[in-house]
Parts: sequence; C-alpha cells; structure tokens
Amino acid sequence: MDIYVLILPLLIGWILDKLLGDPIGLPHPVVGFGKLISFCEKRWNCGTHRMLKGGVAAIMLILLVYAGSVLVLHYLFVLNRWLGIILSAVLVFYCLAGTTLINEVRQVFLAADHSLEEGRKQVSRIVGRDTSELTDQEVRTAALETLAENLSDGVIAPLFWYLLLGVPGMLAYKMVNTLDSMIGYRNERYLQFGCVAAHIDDMANYIPARLTAFLMVLCAGRPGLLRFVGKYGNRHASPNSGYPESALAGILNCRFGGPHVYFGEIVYKPFIGDKDRFIHTQDMHKAVDINRRAEILMVIVNIVCLYLVG
Repeated sequence: MDIYVLILPLLIGWILDKLLGDPIGLPHPVVGFGKLISFCEKRWNCGTHRMLKGGVAAIMLILLVYAGSVLVLHYLFVLNRWLGIILSAVLVFYCLAGTTLINEVRQVFLAADHSLEEGRKQVSRIVGRDTSELTDQEVRTAALETLAENLSDGVIAPLFWYLLLGVPGMLAYKMVNTLDSMIGYRNERYLQFGCVAAHIDDMANYIPARLTAFLMVLCAGRPGLLRFVGKYGNRHASPNSGYPESALAGILNCRFGGPHVYFGEIVYKPFIGDKDRFIHTQDMHKAVDINRRAEILMVIVNIVCLYLVG
C-alpha cells in the first residue's frame, strides 16, 4: 500500500481540525449516530430482556458503521484513489475533537473571570453534571477534568483506533463513544439497556486512556508523575477517566473529584490528588499546552508507525 494513502488522510484531517474545529452547520456523522441510537433505544428499551436488546443494538450499530465505512471507502479507492483520500481526510477531521473542546474550556475560564453565573452557564455546555450550584473553583475544576478526559476520548483514542483499523476503526470508535454518552448511564432508564454499550466503551478506551496519561506526563517532562498516576488513576468511578485526570492533576499539582450532582442525584467521586488549592487561569493555559503537545506527539507516533507499516 502506498504510504501517502495511509498518512495523507491523517495529516489533512488533523490540520483541518486545528484550523476549523467542529464544523457547525455542516452534517456530522455523530449526529447520524445519535439518531440511530435513539431509534433503537425508543423501540427496544422496554419490556423484558433489556440488557440483551441493548447489547444487540450496540454491537449491531458498531458493526454497521465499521462494515459500511469499509465498503464505501474501498469502492472510492477503487474508483479514484484521490477521492478515497479526500473522504478519508474529511472523516478523520470529523472524528477528532481537540480544538473545539480547548476553545470551550478557554471560554469557561473567561466567563468565570467575569462572573460566577456566566462561568456556570458556560461550563454546562461541556459537562453532564448540574452546574447551578457550583462554586467558582468547582466550575474551573470541572472544565479541566473535562479537558483531560476529552484528550483521551476525543483525540488520543480516535488516533489509536486509526492506527489499528484505519478510518473505519476510527468511525466505529466514535459510535462506541456516542453509545456510551447517550445510554451508558447507571440510572433507572439505562442501567440495563446501556450496560453492554458502557462495557464496550470501557474496553475501547482501556489502552488509549493510559496512553493519554503517559503522553501527558512525557510532554510535561516529569516522568516521576507516573507514580502519581498509578496511585490515583484507578480511584475514579470510570476504569479509564481517572488516568488522564490524574496525569493533569499531578502536572498542575491540584485536586480533582469530589461530590457532583447528576440528574438530581449526588454522585461522590473519589478525590484525585491531595492538594486542594485554588485553580487560576494560568493553570488552564498550562493544561491546554500539555493537551496540544500530547496530541502532536500522538500524531507523530501514528505517522512513524504508519510509515513503517507502509
């Protein structure tokens, strides 16, 4: 296989994400994924055997996305190689979500610097918890936690699956991630129906989450923080989210976690880190810098590996 068929879509898609962020107003595959999930959930999340029906729906949708994208891309590459490269690059662009989240986190800190109410309103755009009673520090901490988690879910994991399975693998991962974000909740409605989807997401993110933490520590130039990550990474309720969060908490020398309100219920998250200090705007700038370095490093890793494979 020609090397540019492997590397060009990755580079073009990544550069587009850096320049444009999420394409507001344009059709997005994740929106389509969400409609498919809602269609299945409304019809199957009822009666008995909800776990089985939810598992079948999740696996069916993931395989549909993977197989469908394999067939479409294969046809385009046979028809015209450059058409295949262009579509692949556009799909890589759609699958990466690094730039938009960084911009959103910046807006949270700018809003919080102006007023607490504006900070609460802005952070509600990127977190699932109730933000109406958050303190100024909780607003800022929530934004940084989301930034760290999104580096794994929105950047490193898609690049990891691109390296393993190409664009179809990247798209299949986005379906996995969308399933978890829509039905992977432990509440009365989704506990059974979304159980399998949540476990698939845990498996799909197992290596990327730990790789993300490693890249963050490496980019910070503080390898000793790997012990910190090892100590706190498994304390999160999620088997994966704690690792990038603990890496950022160690880099910033701060503390994440604590009680949060989700859908009217208080959820107690174990603390990650032991230094409860004030978070300032310069901490956000440092976190963004680490995110960007880790992202660039992962792209370089992909290019080197793809070159060796090619």
